[in-house]
Amino acid sequence: MARYELQGKVALVTGGARGIGLATARGLHARGASVAIVDLRREAAEEAAAGIDATRALGLEADVSDAEAVEEAVEATVERFGGLDVVVANAGIATRATTALAMDPDAFERVLDVNLLGVWRTVRAALPHVVARRGHVVVVASVYAFSNGMGAAPYAIAKAGVEQLGRALRSELVQHGASASVAYFGFIDTELVHQAIDQDPLTERMMATYPRVLHKRLPPSAAGDAIVAGIERRAPRIIRPRRWVVMSTLRGILNPLIDARIERDAEIQSLLAELDRRTGERTPTTA
Repeated sequence: MARYELQGKVALVTGGARGIGLATARGLHARGASVAIVDLRREAAEEAAAGIDATRALGLEADVSDAEAVEEAVEATVERFGGLDVVVANAGIATRATTALAMDPDAFERVLDVNLLGVWRTVRAALPHVVARRGHVVVVASVYAFSNGMGAAPYAIAKAGVEQLGRALRSELVQHGASASVAYFGFIDTELVHQAIDQDPLTERMMATYPRVLHKRLPPSAAGDAIVAGIERRAPRIIRPRRWVVMSTLRGILNPLIDARIERDAEIQSLLAELDRRTGERTPTTA
């Protein structure tokens, strides 16, 4: 498809008050788009918007687990800016590492509700406007969409579902002259990563079992820049760090080998046994 010009367009970004969402909103604004920053906390959303532009940025409060709140945010964006061309469904949460056996079922389902159904609610509310203006949808998945989700099953399940939503949208929107991207990020230096990985020694030990080449972290700005560039190209996939492209491309070959290694590796199985012993412990989600 032809290059998508962002000058004069209107974009909505969920989870937009910090991290990847805020970096994306800034990048879209820099390309000439008006942006609605949607976040769980109104004050944070309004502060982020004010830091970008007093006239071409709008801060809105909405919990993506609340369909009505998401719809109201979309309508407020359309009312303020006259339409909606681009939606970036970025809002997400995680839990500290634990096994499916040990995890609090409410926390398990909360991750699915925000990370999968929240993306769907965001897309569903925005889609009629985006289609009418032949615009673009970005759904933020993760490398966990194609990696083994041990210790983070609900997160991986949700991100795999987001990948499939994005792929389906990509195909279905062609007839309308609109398009969609799936964004896959590895380890981005966000508060979610700090809370879910850096503050949990057991998770850090799990991370040490990953190949060192995959440990690289990027700043949120790198992820935001990649999303903006992907929108301009109407790219089907956005992957950062780029070294994860190989894993994505070869997943059909590598995943059975990786899974077999996990089953046989005594150190990994010992770590999973420690995660199992978190049964009954509170499993907080990231903010």
